Amino acid sequence: MEILVVLEHNNQTIHRMSWEAIAAGQSLGKDLDLSTAILIMGSDVSTLTEETATKDVDEVLIAEHPLLETYTADGYARTLAQVVESEQPTYVILGHTYMVRDFLPKVCAILKRPLLGDNISYHIKDSRPVFIKQIFMGKLLAEVLPQGNQPYLITFQSAAFQSDSVRRGTGAAIRNLSITLTNEIIKTRSEDPFLETTIDVDLSSADIIISVGRGIGKKENIHLVKELAEVMGAQIACSRPVVDAGWLPPYHQVGSSGQTVSPKLYFALGISGAIQHLVGMKGANNVIVINKDPNAPFFEIADYGTVGNILEIIPKLTEAIKKG
Repeated sequence: MEILVVLEHNNQTIHRMSWEAIAAGQSLGKDLDLSTAILIMGSDVSTLTEETATKDVDEVLIAEHPLLETYTADGYARTLAQVVESEQPTYVILGHTYMVRDFLPKVCAILKRPLLGDNISYHIKDSRPVFIKQIFMGKLLAEVLPQGNQPYLITFQSAAFQSDSVRRGTGAAIRNLSITLTNEIIKTRSEDPFLETTIDVDLSSADIIISVGRGIGKKENIHLVKELAEVMGAQIACSRPVVDAGWLPPYHQVGSSGQTVSPKLYFALGISGAIQHLVGMKGANNVIVINKDPNAPFFEIADYGTVGNILEIIPKLTEAIKKG
């Protein structure tokens, strides 16, 4: 096995970015003609094993231990380090999630290998992958070519790959691994899983997002966007100026200093389309833009666009959808 994809899960549910990591592993394996395996860490992962074994990978590796029943950075780091040392993969691929950012630096320290983190894509040059990451708030792209001895530890940013592009297979081999863990190595205990907010806002898994910018004019007009979102079954997002003005809370923000999203439909209302915002929604399948400025940068990436005043268009659009 030459590519190892590490799975993240919670309550028997696979994290969306782990599906994206599997898609990345499959893509890299196809381009380089390398074997691919998925690693599942936990204490009872039979359900996850059945789910992942149906994908187009060579193996599903199981690392079960009572001390992995609850996530700890020490337990996960020691386990992954042991697996990497025994299996000797060339590439270790993970989603760039909060949990991964917690334990993966420990793995790098144990293995004495650097982390190539938060990549948005890769391309092949001279039969070797070159990984691409954003720098200077997304204004520039850097190309990173891994050097030195394997393994190369790689994380991909949210929406770098599409979770629905994971290929199904004919049944992967399942192999149980022997892991050595003791209570003494668990130096810290984690609290409940991190939640970005205590209210019902989950932009990362939303299929439809209606995002609003400073073109909404003032806080009192936000209700127009909320009414449209309600009839469309959408989540509300916004650009940074809306948060800075106090019109919506920070957890609605999309962009380099906010959330990264990949909905099926992204509705941009009154947002100019600065690069800091675009890097946060580049994974959207379809983009609709409404802006009174015909030269707004957002129109350059829009699938559909309308030049007009959103304060006039939103109420009419909401009413038209209500009528069906």
